[in-house]
Amino acid sequence: MAKIKMTTPIVEMDGDEMTRILWKMIKEHLIEPFIELNTEYYDLGLEHRNETDDQVTIDSANATKKYKVAVKCATITPNAARMTEYDLKEMWKSPNGTIRAILDGTVFRAPIVVKGIEPCVRNWKKPITIARHAYGDVYKSSEMKIPGAGKVELVYTDQAGEETRELVHEFDSAGIVQGMHNINHSIESFARSCFNYALDIRQDLWFATKDTISKKYDHTFKDIFQEIFDAEYKEKFEAAGITYFYTLIDDAVARVMKSEGGYIWACKNYDGDVMSDMISSAFGSLAMMTSVLVSPDGYYEYEAAHGTVQRHYYKHLEGEETSTNSVATIFAWTGALRKRGELDGSQELMDFADRLEKATIDTIEEGKMTKDLALITTIENPTVLNSEDFIKAVAEKL
Repeated sequence: MAKIKMTTPIVEMDGDEMTRILWKMIKEHLIEPFIELNTEYYDLGLEHRNETDDQVTIDSANATKKYKVAVKCATITPNAARMTEYDLKEMWKSPNGTIRAILDGTVFRAPIVVKGIEPCVRNWKKPITIARHAYGDVYKSSEMKIPGAGKVELVYTDQAGEETRELVHEFDSAGIVQGMHNINHSIESFARSCFNYALDIRQDLWFATKDTISKKYDHTFKDIFQEIFDAEYKEKFEAAGITYFYTLIDDAVARVMKSEGGYIWACKNYDGDVMSDMISSAFGSLAMMTSVLVSPDGYYEYEAAHGTVQRHYYKHLEGEETSTNSVATIFAWTGALRKRGELDGSQELMDFADRLEKATIDTIEEGKMTKDLALITTIENPTVLNSEDFIKAVAEKL
């Protein structure tokens, strides 16, 4: 049959370890037989990031500004062990954090719901969408090891040269310190993205931080959300029959566990990183969580919410068979292809994305799945497939 044509490229960001292996399989079996794939390719594998002094990550984000749609494979954020393993020049920052900072916007993460994969939390009946702020905090922090006794201060110098100082800590022995920041403009974009998304899908919006402890940093988030809601969105929410409310992060966790789902939970950057893993795992698997970065300027970057599946990659290198769940990575591709079709007016491309998602879900609901799902499914006698055979089964269904 004739392949579907793409008039505009999508930005393709390749990644690391087992997800890099899955990436190639997905393209080979599920994308390229049906689509004349048109991408601008960037290798965000750790070796190439190291070779380019991480310039490739910046280039890929700027390309996303140009083409408006990107699809990203999972990537390594190096720690001390990775420094040695990959002989790195330095401990490069999270590529996701770098891309989010350049694009500005909010990450929306939601579980992929499949019959036969029941949530661990029995009262959860509807998906819970995590809205994760996409800038700053610990992902853009500066850190320092303190060798011994001394004073650490925050110092702000205005344009006139006047200094304002705030004591962090008087150290009497060795320790550590971390400084992090955020920008009001980015928090405002985050708030508006959340309010707009809630109106789009007509779901209640929760926002949670720890303003009782962080009376300036977290309280600023709370205040900006409330000011924008009252000035711009209160009447719209009332007309749509949905609500917005703020609560402390620990209270939000308690409420979430007792709820039935069906709402958006907005979180600061780190909270959203952690809570999206909790939500995805409780709904079935870390590999069953979609993630899209939505910029207020109209840029979209789709990826899986999970990491590079390091343990499976090491097994793969030893020649052992793996059964790695590729569903969220498949849905990253479908999300990007659908958005490309939407922006370019290509119904064919949008329809293909719908069919590929349906083929993926139908394959699981017919009892063919990877090991992680087979361990938790209520479907009797599931067929456990290895990494490639699952993708081939989806291709057959497609």
